[in-house]
Amino acid sequence: MNNRFLDACWGKPVDRTPVWLMRQAGRYLPEYMAIRSKCTFLELCKTPELAAEVTIQPIDILGVDAAILFSDILTPVEPMGLKLDFVPGPVFEHPVRTMADVEKLRIPNPEEDVPYVLDTIKILRRELAGRVPLIGFGGAPFTLACYMVEGKGSKDWANIKRMMYAAPDVFAALMEKVTMMDMEYLNAQIKAGAQAIQIFDTWGGVLSPTDYEKYALPYTAKLINGLNRQNTPVIHFVKGAGTMLERVQKAGGDVMGLDWHVNLGKARDVLGPNMAVQGNLDPTVLYAPKEVIEAEVKRVLDENAGRPGHIFNLGHGILPTVSPENAIHMVECVHRLSQQ
Repeated sequence: MNNRFLDACWGKPVDRTPVWLMRQAGRYLPEYMAIRSKCTFLELCKTPELAAEVTIQPIDILGVDAAILFSDILTPVEPMGLKLDFVPGPVFEHPVRTMADVEKLRIPNPEEDVPYVLDTIKILRRELAGRVPLIGFGGAPFTLACYMVEGKGSKDWANIKRMMYAAPDVFAALMEKVTMMDMEYLNAQIKAGAQAIQIFDTWGGVLSPTDYEKYALPYTAKLINGLNRQNTPVIHFVKGAGTMLERVQKAGGDVMGLDWHVNLGKARDVLGPNMAVQGNLDPTVLYAPKEVIEAEVKRVLDENAGRPGHIFNLGHGILPTVSPENAIHMVECVHRLSQQ
C-alpha cells in the first residue's frame, strides 16, 4: 500500500509529500456529476455501492495519496431525530432551541441507524485493495450543533451564540449529547475499517479564542480522547483558527489541518515538531494558470522547509467550478517538487 499519507500523519519521513483534497469526490469531476445526475445527494450518501464508486474516482483521476469516505458531516445527526434535507445546502426542519428539544434527541446506534456509512467503508477497503489509505470523518461537536440550532447555514450564527451566552445549560446539554453521538459514530467508522479520521470544525473559527476554549474545545477534546485510535491518526481541522493554534492543539489530535489564512511554516513553529500539519493552499489558486499553481505549491512546500509530518491539501474544500486538469496538475506538482 502507498503508506505515504499515514507515515506523514505520524511524523515519519516520506519519499515525497502526500497529497489529497478536501471534497475531492465532488462536483468539479464530470465522472461524479454523471452519477449524481441519477440521484439526490442524500440518496448518493445512503447507497453504499455508489458512495464507494465516487470515493474511488479521484484516486484514479488525480493520483492522490488517500481516499476520503463520501458522506456528509450531518449524516449521523438525522437519526438523532432531526429531519434533514439539502436545498441545496443542509436544512433541518425543526431546529433545536430549548431544553425540551435537546431532551427529545436520541443517541443513534451507528450499526442500526447509519449502516450504509459502515457498508461503504467495508466496500472501499475491499475495492481499494490496499492502494491508498481510507479516511473516515465527522463534524466536530460545535459545528454539528451550529447546524442543529440554526437549522441551516448562517452568516452570524446568532442562535447558537445566543444559546451559548443566554442558556448555557441548554447549550451544555446539547453539546454533551452531540459529543456522545459523534464518538459512537467515529468509533464505528474505525471498527468498519477507516484508517484515519478527520474531524471537521468548519465553524469553530467563528468563536473568539476565549470562547473557543470555553465552548468548543472541551467537547472536541472529549471526542478525540474517546476514540479507539491505537493505530488510527486523527486530523483536526478548525477553519479560521490561525489566531488560536495552541488552543486547538490542546484538543489532542495527531495532525492539525490549516486553512490558507495562516503561514504554514509559522504555524509549525508555534505547534512544535511533534504535531503534523495538513494544508494549506488557497482553493481559488486552482483557477490560476498552471505556472501559478506550480509556484504556489512550491511556496507551501518551502514554508514547510522539508520538515517531516506534512500532508499537502487545500485550505478548505475544492470548489465545484475548478478544472479537473488543474487539480491533476497540482497533485503532480506536489509529488514532483517534494521528491526526496
